[in-house]
Formats: sequence, structure tokens, C-alpha cells
Amino acid sequence: QVQLVESGGGLVQAGGSLRLSCAAAGSIFSLASINAMAWYRQAPGEQRHLIARISNGGSTNYADSVKNRFAISREPAKNTVYLQMNSLKPEDTAIYYCNAERGGRSDWGQGTQVTVSS
Repeated sequence: QVQLVESGGGLVQAGGSLRLSCAAAGSIFSLASINAMAWYRQAPGEQRHLIARISNGGSTNYADSVKNRFAISREPAKNTVYLQMNSLKPEDTAIYYCNAERGGRSDWGQGTQVTVSS
């Protein structure tokens, strides 16, 4: 199992920026089994959905709603993945969750709240 701890959420005005971090911890074997890491978000009354993903090879993909505003990156030496969020909008308000893909398994963080005021 991999433990994921998110940080960096908070309250920001529309047009502002935030950077989320997700630190992964676990055994050498479990960390080495991570194929990709991703960020999901869940707004009140909505389902959780994928917004950004980065593979071990560095390939990235984004939901259309955040493309050209958000950027996912990773720092393998620290087992950490980041989500740089720019030009934030009120509709970006949600709980943001970090996810680690390990074969057919998924590990989740506890989530961090992002609130964008208009």
C-alpha cells in the first residue's frame, strides 16, 4: 500500500494560483510499483473525476476543463507530484485528491479543499 498526503489547498480569489503537492510514502516495493499518478477533484453534489495524470515516463494528460491552466509535474527523488493551478475560476472549487495507480490498484489521499472566490 502507498500512503498519499496532499497539501497546498486553500482559499484563493478568481484569477489566482495555487500549487498542490502530494507526497507518496510506503515500502520500496510499493513505491516502485506505481505506474502513474493523478489528480482528481470532486465538487459538492458531483462525482469525482480525473483532471490531470502523469505517467512514469512523464506523459501527461488533462481534462478539457483545466487544459492550459493546470500543470502536473513530479519529482521522483521525493516521491512527490505537484499540480500547479493558474487562472483559477470559482468552478474549480472542489476537494482535490491525489491518486497512485499500481497495476490494477489505486491508492488515494485524504483530499485537500480548494475554494475559489469570485
